[in-house]
Amino acid sequence: MGLPEIVTREEWTAAREELLVKEKAATRARDALNAERRGLPMVEVDKEYYFEGADGKATLLDLFDGRDQLIVYHFMFAPEWDAGCRSCSGFLDQIGHLAHLRARGTNLVAVSRAPFTKLLSFKARMGWTVPWYSTDGGDFNHDFHASFDEEPKDLPGINCFLRDGDRIFHTYATFARGLDGLGSTTSLLDLTALGRQEEWEEPKGRSSVLGAPAGSARVRYHDEYED
Repeated sequence: MGLPEIVTREEWTAAREELLVKEKAATRARDALNAERRGLPMVEVDKEYYFEGADGKATLLDLFDGRDQLIVYHFMFAPEWDAGCRSCSGFLDQIGHLAHLRARGTNLVAVSRAPFTKLLSFKARMGWTVPWYSTDGGDFNHDFHASFDEEPKDLPGINCFLRDGDRIFHTYATFARGLDGLGSTTSLLDLTALGRQEEWEEPKGRSSVLGAPAGSARVRYHDEYED
């Protein structure tokens, strides 16, 4: 059946310790990669985009909900479909409580090409609380490489944005297999320009950009955050 080999506890411990060395090396390599990601340049978004959400028409700036960073998840839901993509649904199912992201000045929303009425119905069925917006009739998905005129029409993906006052900057994008392993608060923050906002992160100084203690010092029960 291809199951793991049966060994003694001593043999298992030796094998586990050998693997642990490689796991720690992978963690250090991931930290270095995340630092390179935070070192990427950014591009100003000077085009106006409009979305439809629970409160009606919204701009890209509105999607920040007053926060400094925005993570946009491109959920595959074509206008002609009656339900959302199963894999995209699985992704949203694993998203943690948004209070932990928001405490670090970061908002997360989902966007899809389907009309908002379809999104609202499916969101209620799934029991999600993530804000979800329709891009129906707009260029946002195409401009940020999540939708195409040819096949495949859509890709699941994430685009990250940073706000400076009313100015918006595009900082990062990843699609398809780039979403593997994402969903936790820290994994999503690792995609953003400000990262987890921990003092040990490179480049230095990002932990104090929001004028608050380092990320881990701000962790609370999700019902204890002021916001």
